[in-house]
Amino acid sequence: MRTRVKICGFTRVEDAVYAASLGVDAIGLVFYPPSPRNVTINLANDIVKALPAFVSVVALFVDEQEAQVRKVLQQVQVDCLQFHGDESPDACRIYGKRYIKAVRMREDTDVSKLTKDYYDADGLLLDAYHPSAKGGTGSQFDWGLIPKYCQLPVILAGGLDASNAKLAVEQTRPYALDVSSGVEAEKGFKDKEKMAAFIAAVHQGDRIIS
Repeated sequence: MRTRVKICGFTRVEDAVYAASLGVDAIGLVFYPPSPRNVTINLANDIVKALPAFVSVVALFVDEQEAQVRKVLQQVQVDCLQFHGDESPDACRIYGKRYIKAVRMREDTDVSKLTKDYYDADGLLLDAYHPSAKGGTGSQFDWGLIPKYCQLPVILAGGLDASNAKLAVEQTRPYALDVSSGVEAEKGFKDKEKMAAFIAAVHQGDRIIS
């Protein structure tokens, strides 16, 4: 199986278009004002409209009010929602939209229970735990915490870049890798060479395990 790639946190149209030209499967748009990668609805629309066919758009929210999520959905063409806070299963599914639930991994995280709670999610995004940040920290967690079998597709995030993407594919066999800070020149601004190197590394990992 080919490992999918999602690059998250775009703030410039040209960066997203270049990522699409490299063959990225999905781009992530952050609708979380405290984040340096936060986008307005207008900017999000500019990015989405510039993308070619077959590139999925994922909208990321962190414990957002329902009204604001619905406002984004009404105005931006989104394929999937990503909930990166403490949202309950019911809070994730009320929009009738495909969704991913992010999990900040700790030693006592019960992934098996989460797969039952969020049984209708399109995947669990496993990220590094940070006491104050909700993601995008560039920190890696212990991949040994990932169960060998998971009922939901595993999307691996946290501290990924071109130097460890191949190893991540080999060791964890995820459905997808999700990267943000690992392919940036600075927060919110993607680096073309880093994006290309990351995707190439994922392909190398796929060739080894195929």
